[in-house]
Formats: sequence, structure tokens, C-alpha cells
Amino acid sequence: MTINIKKPLQIFYGTSPQVCPYLPEKNEKKIITEISGINSNELNFKLTNAGFRRSHRTAYRPACNDCNACIPVRINVSKYNPNRSMKRAKKAATDIECFERPPIATREQYELFYEYQKYRHLDSDMAEMNFNEYRSMVEDTPVDTCVYEFRDMNSTLVAASLTDKVKDGLSGIYKFFTPDRSKHSLGSWIIDWHIEETIRLKLKYVYLGYWIKESSKMSYKSKFKGLEKLTNNKWKDFIN
Repeated sequence: MTINIKKPLQIFYGTSPQVCPYLPEKNEKKIITEISGINSNELNFKLTNAGFRRSHRTAYRPACNDCNACIPVRINVSKYNPNRSMKRAKKAATDIECFERPPIATREQYELFYEYQKYRHLDSDMAEMNFNEYRSMVEDTPVDTCVYEFRDMNSTLVAASLTDKVKDGLSGIYKFFTPDRSKHSLGSWIIDWHIEETIRLKLKYVYLGYWIKESSKMSYKSKFKGLEKLTNNKWKDFIN
């Protein structure tokens, strides 16, 4: 006897308008859905591939009425070629070693996260996050997630990345680094490291979240060769 078990219906919710954190003159709305169940990793992969971003146990995608500035982007690692500035960043980071950790928050991570927020995002809500809120961001995950810790030769934590592992690549959820090494383009180097790790794992893509041309906090992503954007539900080569 064969018994067909129907999969539960995936429910999506719309949020009410709020001030956009990247374009303050506009309001943002999102579509949100829960990630749960035994197929959470597969669902997270499908949602990531469809331009959603994970936060805790939910995934969201912008759905603004009068704006489409948020463009999902990813790097096709087979087409990536570091430019001169990236080569300089790689050279400056030769003293850094990566350690893969489970998604467990530490005080050391939080102190670096707090320092980064005060330096780069003083006006954001994340700058006010306490340790328990940071721990929730890291540990409240229903999918295959890790924390990549980047340490110098003195074992000092200089950067970290909360990263999801999906079926075809790596999806960077959030990265942060010490302001002391900001002149070395450490943020971009972390992405370059993810590209090399994706190649090592024989995967295809590094998902970068959203590119927003008008936002200096997001526009840097367009400098990576091999970039693709999601347009009309299809991934295409990025053309600025």
C-alpha cells in the first residue's frame, strides 16, 4: 500500500511599510516566510536561489510598492577573476587564518561585532544589539550554518562571517571585521575568501544578498567579476 503524504503549504506574509534602512527617503515592505521542518535546508536553498535572505528562522525579500532598488546578486565563482585592488587585499591578509566554528556566539565575537557596528553602522539598529540579541542572530538557525572566524598570527580575532551552506554555494548572512584593518579592504577580502572556499568545496556560487546602486553600503558588490543578478526570476550576468 502506498500512502501519499502532502507537504505542508508554505505561507508567505507581507509586512507593513517602514522607513528603508538604505534609502531613508523611501519606505520598505517585505515578503516573509518561516523556515522550519525536516526539509529546512532544501527550503533555504530554494529561497536563497529565489532572491530571499535568511534572518533567524525566517526568510525575507523586498516587495516595495514603488521601488525595486534591491537587486539579489551572487558571484559565479567559475567566472571570478580578482582585480588589482583585490590582489592587494589578498597580499595584506596573508597573516590571517580561517577557522570554521559551529553557530555558537562568543563574547569575543560580540566585542568585535560591537566595535564594527560603532565604526561602520553607528546609525543602524544593529549598533544597539546586546549580546543576547547577537547570540540569537547567530544561534537561532534551522539550517546548515557556521561561523568563519579569521585570526591573525597572534590568534586575535580580526573578522568573522555568519555563513549558510546551501546546495550550490555559500550564502553570507553577515560579516564584520576590526576597524584597525579597514584600510586593507578586509570586508572585500572576506568575500574573496568565500569564493576560494566555494571553489574548494566544488560548489558554484557565493550569494551576497542585495545590491543597491544608490547605497554606498551595498554598491561595492558590483566590483566583483563573475557577478550575476536576479531579474524577472532569472539569474543573468550583472551589467551596472
